[in-house]
Amino acid sequence: MSDKTTRDLIVEAADRLFYRQGYEHTSFADIADAVRISRGNFYHHFKTKDEILDAVIGARLDGTRSMLERWTIEGKGPADRIRSFIHILVANQTEIMRHGCPVGTLCSELAKLGHASQAEATKLFTLLRTWLRRQFALLGREADADTLAMHLLARSQGIATLANAFHDEKFIKQEVKLMGDWLRSCADGSVSQPKRTNRRRASG
Repeated sequence: MSDKTTRDLIVEAADRLFYRQGYEHTSFADIADAVRISRGNFYHHFKTKDEILDAVIGARLDGTRSMLERWTIEGKGPADRIRSFIHILVANQTEIMRHGCPVGTLCSELAKLGHASQAEATKLFTLLRTWLRRQFALLGREADADTLAMHLLARSQGIATLANAFHDEKFIKQEVKLMGDWLRSCADGSVSQPKRTNRRRASG
């Protein structure tokens, strides 16, 4: 028997609908119909769609934290943990090809709307960035850990966007393999650290 409350079911349904059809194009009626509850029961839990959005973002943050904790515990080392992040593109490839990355699409839509919850949604990327930075530091790349973390985030977002545009499963698998090769080069030092620019002018 499920221990989920009606509120939990509303948040889960809203999360799916916001991902698949967008926050702006999802109505109260859409969510209520998905949960199969009356409008009166629905309004007992949430008065506005923005309240639901805040709950969805909160649930995604909790889910992301749990996922990162699991990867940290189960990973044999930093490279293995980073590989878990890379392979999420394959694990979720069907949904990604249909709807894009759930984090990227939400952040992009809220940015276009100038929505007040945009900063809160961006915390999803910040969680991933911080965790990846920590793993790259443990990999021996402390000096450029954040640069590598941001590069990997950017590359995964680009892959998700193109996979959604072209619906190409082969492309995803090919790019995941290339990212695995790149990760190995990071671990063995083949990817060089960014050079510091000497801003001092030579004296005449």
